[in-house]
Amino acid sequence: MFSQPAIMFGVAIFATFVAMLLVIARSFAGPTIYDRVMAVNSFGTLTVLLLGLLGFLVGRPDFLDIALLYALINFVGTIAVLKFVRHRSLGAAKPVQDIALKNVSPWWEEER
Repeated sequence: MFSQPAIMFGVAIFATFVAMLLVIARSFAGPTIYDRVMAVNSFGTLTVLLLGLLGFLVGRPDFLDIALLYALINFVGTIAVLKFVRHRSLGAAKPVQDIALKNVSPWWEEER
């Protein structure tokens, strides 16, 4: 009825769905914001895996291009959320004033 690879991909897809449900539960139950961010990042990673599995199950490996793009968006989004949580801003970082370098002139202005 079904071929051996189709059964294998079906089981892998089912296991991925179960893992996604557990990660969603963790994102709601996480005591800290970092637990929730990690759960959402894991959900994105599992989505990439699911896209790859579905692509090979239906015989369209070009789904991997979409999965890679989604992985990149997932990574950049996670970094942005963590930066926002830490600095409360997504803008440019404020310049750090180093007291030790305050009175140092550039090398081209030094006297010889």
